[in-house]
Amino acid sequence: MPHSAVAPVLTIDGPSGSGKGTISRLVAEKLGWHLLDSGALYRAVGYAAAEEGIDLSDVDAVTRCAQTVKIRFRASPDHSETHILVNGHDATDELRTETAGAAASAIAVIPSVRQALVEMQLGFRKGPGLVADGRDMGTVIFPDAAHKVFLTASASERAKRRYKQLKDKGLSVTLAGLQREIEARDERDASRPVAPLKPAEGAVVIDTTGMPIEVVVAKVFAVVRP
Repeated sequence: MPHSAVAPVLTIDGPSGSGKGTISRLVAEKLGWHLLDSGALYRAVGYAAAEEGIDLSDVDAVTRCAQTVKIRFRASPDHSETHILVNGHDATDELRTETAGAAASAIAVIPSVRQALVEMQLGFRKGPGLVADGRDMGTVIFPDAAHKVFLTASASERAKRRYKQLKDKGLSVTLAGLQREIEARDERDASRPVAPLKPAEGAVVIDTTGMPIEVVVAKVFAVVRP
């Protein structure tokens, strides 16, 4: 049976810091649907590769790692966040660092790694439905999704959000450094030859700059349940 016959999908794409993770989790809870944090898959492969001492420029080794890594999502007891288990280890905090983000961006351009993760991502499509959060969910992974959203926000706003998130975790970061990294990543993600970052055809584009979380959640929810 094709995946499309199994369950409806809401794709939520957008650049780093646009609020995709938080919004996707809240909308999935509201709908009672499964959640796929696709960005975490790339971060998880980068993390697993580092744990194994693999050089990210070693395409064959990174691809093997992507094919064998075991990744699971688990809601925290209070449902305030999604925990990510990589090969049995809760790597949630490690995967939030900019180092993990840079590793994810570096391996995301390797076609064989993307292919290994495509099958894994398609496997998340189960009833009653799936909220898929990422950069190419609506364009590449679930082009047949019935509902598509593209979240965006100014680079300065996204850097501020990321700064607060990482500071709350006790990590040492600078706002200027984060904004530089975010702008460099935007450029890299938008110009890469494989699955560049852009709104999917028919996607509802929502600029979340200065918008409270509950307003964004309501706007996204309305895409699925008008």
